[in-house]
Amino acid sequence: MKELLLGNGAIALGAVKAGVQLVSGYPGTPSTEVLQSVAAYNKDKKIYVEWSTNEKAALEVAAGASYAGARTMVTMKQVGLNVASDPLMSLAYIGVKGGMVVLVADDPGPISSQTEQDTRHFGEYANIPVLDPSSPEEAYEMAKYAFELSENIGMPVILRPTTKICHASGTIKPTKRRRSITSKDLSKLPNG
Repeated sequence: MKELLLGNGAIALGAVKAGVQLVSGYPGTPSTEVLQSVAAYNKDKKIYVEWSTNEKAALEVAAGASYAGARTMVTMKQVGLNVASDPLMSLAYIGVKGGMVVLVADDPGPISSQTEQDTRHFGEYANIPVLDPSSPEEAYEMAKYAFELSENIGMPVILRPTTKICHASGTIKPTKRRRSITSKDLSKLPNG
C-alpha cells in the first residue's frame, strides 16, 4: 500500500525498513522531523532514539553503537555539521562496523538557517560519500541504500536532503517487511 509522506517521514521510514537500531540527533529545521518520525514508527521500542545535547554528542553516540555493529543514523541541519565535524573527520579514518548514516539537511536559500552551506563540499573534503536525493521517493530509497553502502565501505555515508525535499510530499511504496534487527547489546546506553 502506498503512503503519502513528507520527505523527512520518507527518510525515517527508509531507515526503519533498513533495520536502523539507534537514531540520535539535535533538532533544527529542516531535519527535526526525521528523528520524530522514527520515534513514531518505533512502536515496538526496538530502536533506541534520543535527542542529544548537540550535534557532536549525537554523532558520537551513533558512532559508538556503529562500532558495536549496530545500524545507526544521526540527524542534524547544515550548520550542525560544523559542530560535529571533528568526530566525523576521525570516522573517515577510523571507519565504522555497522552502517552509519549521517543525515545533514541543507537549507539552500537559506529559508530557516542562519547561513547557507553545501554539505557536498564537506563530503568531498572528508572523502565520505554523499547521497543527494531529488524527491521524497528517492530519499526513501537512498536512506535504505545508505546503510548497505556504509557497511560495504566501512565508513559513514552522508544523506543530504534539502529543505524542499524534507518538506515536500511524495508517494512512497514501503517494503512490506523491515530488515530483521540482529541483537546488539545496546543496554549500556542511557535508558537502553
